[in-house]
Amino acid sequence: MGKILALTGVTGKKSGGVLAENIAKHISDVKELFPDGIRAIARETSNTSYLKKNIPGIEICRGELTDVSFLKDAFRNADTVLHLAGIHWSHEVVEAAAFCKVRRLILIHTTGIYSKYKEAGEEYRQIDAFVYDTCKKNGIVLTICRPTMIYGNIYDNNVIQFVKMVDKFPIMPVVNGAKYELQPVHYRDLGDAYFAVLMNENATANRDFNLSGGEPILLRDMLTEIGKNLGKKVKFISCPFPIAYGGAWLIYLLSLKKVDYREKVQRLCEPRVFTHEEAAEAFGYNPMTFKEGIVEEVKQYMSTKGNNK
Repeated sequence: MGKILALTGVTGKKSGGVLAENIAKHISDVKELFPDGIRAIARETSNTSYLKKNIPGIEICRGELTDVSFLKDAFRNADTVLHLAGIHWSHEVVEAAAFCKVRRLILIHTTGIYSKYKEAGEEYRQIDAFVYDTCKKNGIVLTICRPTMIYGNIYDNNVIQFVKMVDKFPIMPVVNGAKYELQPVHYRDLGDAYFAVLMNENATANRDFNLSGGEPILLRDMLTEIGKNLGKKVKFISCPFPIAYGGAWLIYLLSLKKVDYREKVQRLCEPRVFTHEEAAEAFGYNPMTFKEGIVEEVKQYMSTKGNNK
């Protein structure tokens, strides 16, 4: 068994990119742990120029995470696999890691596993069950990180939608006054956390960590804060939950059960607040608040606004 670090999901413009920055910045420490090299798994179309330029000697393996045979080759002689690309490929990654006798796995999953609604959480719970069972049977040291809603730049696919809505709509339609708490987490805080987990095995081995933002915030206040940064006063029109849910049922029936928004409406009013106390104690996790983190995202949005029309 070599001392190779294998990485997925480090070519992106979000947390994976921040992790790559941290590895490049602390390359001497990383190479001390992994003297046999660093290997990045990337798609054929992924831009790996930053990795090649800033992480000396990095090996690039190109292929698809759905291809277990490819992963078995990519993980050969790997000591540690840090899988950041997403929970939907964790089954394949863990299967290949077990086959290759990988010693340690770090997986980036989601707090969506805690949702009480079946569709949102059941798939994640099934993947987690497979992961726990496989790692236990094969003696793999496992750490799972669970981010909340990720935001921080125009590529986040989450809060950026709120930014666009606040910018374009004179009145924001919400359910139940948008008076339920969320705890979105900035992508840079996540990239730093993943690096800390990687470098602190003794404190993080065989543990799960929720990675949430600095503090809970009402969705209403999130939208208001976005408006402040856009220079707009946000006005709301609220629909009671029973009416919104009834409308979702009506669409479901009229579409002959082809269009189903029922659970999405339910999740709109599901509080998603999770403590990150264990991460703070284990590796000093100290994320920024939404008020701090949203500033740069709105600036990016405004600077590219003309290109997004």
